[in-house]
Amino acid sequence: MAEVSRLPLPIADNWDWQSNGACRSYPPELFFHPEGERGPSRRARINEAKSICGNCPVLLQCRSHALSVQEPYGIWGGLSEDERELIIAREGRRGVVA
Repeated sequence: MAEVSRLPLPIADNWDWQSNGACRSYPPELFFHPEGERGPSRRARINEAKSICGNCPVLLQCRSHALSVQEPYGIWGGLSEDERELIIAREGRRGVVA
């Protein structure tokens, strides 16, 4: 579960970027894995989601949000759960998470 204490305050300006996400016209199942998904089907889903993120006008805002709240699930800002975990761990050792 995401650490909710790191979420932005409930002010529209903090969340408006989400309404411009390329992902909004796709099913959430594309960005969040079903229980037990593994192997080639998981890699294919991740790659498809990342290709959508690659053309997203709010990619950087999405990525920044996911890293700052340490979002544990799904594809956010073109990064998988594992990729975000590595970035957070690496940045945490340096004392900065962006």
